[in-house]
Amino acid sequence: MTDREHLLRSRSFVELGARQRAGAVLDPGSLRELLGPFERLMSPWLPLQGIVPQADDGVVIAKGLLNQRPAVVAAIEGGFQGGSMGEVGGAKIAAALELAVEDNRQGIPTCAVLLLETGGVRLQEANLGLAAIAEIQAAIVALRAHQPVIGVIAGSVGCFGGMSIAAGLCSHLLVTREARLGLNGPQVIEQEAGIGEYDSRDRPFIWSLTGGEQRHASGLADAYVADDVDLIREQILHLLEQPSARRASRHAEFLERLARLGSDCPQMDAAAVRTLYRGEA
Repeated sequence: MTDREHLLRSRSFVELGARQRAGAVLDPGSLRELLGPFERLMSPWLPLQGIVPQADDGVVIAKGLLNQRPAVVAAIEGGFQGGSMGEVGGAKIAAALELAVEDNRQGIPTCAVLLLETGGVRLQEANLGLAAIAEIQAAIVALRAHQPVIGVIAGSVGCFGGMSIAAGLCSHLLVTREARLGLNGPQVIEQEAGIGEYDSRDRPFIWSLTGGEQRHASGLADAYVADDVDLIREQILHLLEQPSARRASRHAEFLERLARLGSDCPQMDAAAVRTLYRGEA
């Protein structure tokens, strides 16, 4: 099959909604959604601020099989409030991971896949959202001791804020070229540091710093694939069989890398960094 034929036959993962992404990852016919939209578990805080809530609070939780292996999938809907984490959606993810831990203690080897499209905490529920993200992070660490937790950042929202830390805690992190990963999003950095430091409209610059290809090259992501449903599922199955990357315990390695970067370009301003990452130097 030629590259053109493959491109025509491929199916974009980025263009799918959260529920479709969960179904694409799991074995065909095995998906069983938990706490779906008909349960009406919506944020009680958004209507108080004049914002229409979503029936599942923007989070899809599904149980099923991954190559006949028990699995739980949490998929965040980036199209609802930028995939932000509030009290209800965050609690759904944390509870799903905690139940997977309990499954493992009962002899059911349940792994997890987190489909991350999130700007981080929902500002309208700031403290509650932050508490929920902390619970998600603790549950990832607890489950990781039993079975792999695979994080997937496909696009187009990316993964930022406290959920970027959750992504770093996963056993493995899979990204596409369209993905972005960072503690703060471009608009936040521009707002706080100024457009001269970080222009949120400069897409090539942004992807050269926080895009999936760059994050994989720098070791912050463990696998990098094209935006294709079959390739992403294939890579998830491959990562499930690999030893955990354990980035959280490799702090010395990353600190050494930061020190090396600092010594290489101690006086570089924002314009010089943009030039360097665009390959114009």
